[in-house]
Amino acid sequence: MPIDIYFDGNKKVNAVIDGFTVKTDQDIQSGGENSAPTPFNMFLASLGTCAGIYVKSFCDQRGIETENIRIAMDYIYDPARKMVAKFIISIHVPADFPTQYEAAVIKTASLCAVKRHLDPSIENEISIVRPL
Repeated sequence: MPIDIYFDGNKKVNAVIDGFTVKTDQDIQSGGENSAPTPFNMFLASLGTCAGIYVKSFCDQRGIETENIRIAMDYIYDPARKMVAKFIISIHVPADFPTQYEAAVIKTASLCAVKRHLDPSIENEISIVRPL
């Protein structure tokens, strides 16, 4: 599947994927207009949404409602290596999420195809977060 990349003025770089246009820009301090996410933030979103579709499929297969499940994506940056040292995915579940599925849903999220393409030296942390 080819992805066509084109330039849309100033620091905007867009991609056409299967007929969908994904727009990116740089923030103001990097010379952009901050009109769209940066390519790096799109990368982070792809990791989070990939884990999300695995969690969604897991829950759908078991009849678990996903309306109140949220995934938070964060990372720790290593300035010495100038790259991400660790990705942190927190799966926020409602109080009634079945406890017996916690480990399985974490494992399922870790199977994400985007994550599997990352350098193995980058740490990944996936956890369940329940309301207090």
